[in-house]
Amino acid sequence: MALVELAAVGLRRGDRTLLEGVSLALEPGRITTLVGPNGAGKTTLARLVLGLMTPDAGTVRRQPGLVTGYMPQRLRVEDTLPLTLRRFVGLSGAGAAQVEAALARTGVTALAGAPVQTLSGGEFQRALLARAIVRQPQLLVLDEPAQGVDIAGQNELYALVGQLRDETGCGVLLISHDLHLVMAESDAVFCIN
Repeated sequence: MALVELAAVGLRRGDRTLLEGVSLALEPGRITTLVGPNGAGKTTLARLVLGLMTPDAGTVRRQPGLVTGYMPQRLRVEDTLPLTLRRFVGLSGAGAAQVEAALARTGVTALAGAPVQTLSGGEFQRALLARAIVRQPQLLVLDEPAQGVDIAGQNELYALVGQLRDETGCGVLLISHDLHLVMAESDAVFCIN
């Protein structure tokens, strides 16, 4: 049974069509990669999958009680906000043991006491991934997870996503511009234009 299933979904804003006729099923244990040019509606589709938006046409069905983890494309933490990495991951409402496990799983335990504003691009992306997995989701939605990360770091991050899928059996919706890098970890590729 699909974790989330979209059938002929469409979304408009004013006279602009953002998505039209999109059908997609996200299944447990599978990495589905969504590719397309800027402005094609990839992030909008992710928001529909997460239930943050409602389609104007078609249907979105979610498995009852579905636990999701989301890694946004961009997140800026104000420089004046005193927020350590440990507290940032803990904002999800997870317990201390879950937070520590997520930090360890993503390789950022040594940075747990550091202010999030001081993390490098790759470290911050791992922090976002830790926050996405802390509640042990059945579905991970990762919007451009390797943004601002060097090539070696990108390969490590995508390999980690594959390992998480293998270990937990979660489904993954991975949004990326670079199909070549994510292809090795993808089970299916969905292109929107």
